[in-house]
Order: sequence, then structure tokens, then C-alpha cells
Amino acid sequence: MGEFIYKPKYAVIVMCKDEIEQKSIFEKLQQMGLAIKVVSV
Repeated sequence: MGEFIYKPKYAVIVMCKDEIEQKSIFEKLQQMGLAIKVVSV
């Protein structure tokens, strides 16, 4: 088994009031060319 090399990642979480706002913010950030992921908790 190969050696694991840790690569740190940094993120920002944006708290949204609902799914509609989440979608809107996601689309705006995507248009800015940012690498983004949707998370629901």
C-alpha cells in the first residue's frame, strides 16, 4: 500500500435560509468560476 500524502483543503460555509436561497447562491458562485459543492445537513 502506498504512502498517504495529506493535502489540506480550505472551505467556506454559507448558511442559507432555505433551499431556494441555497440554489441561488450556488448558481452565483458557479458563475464566478468557483469550485463549489452543495451540502445539506
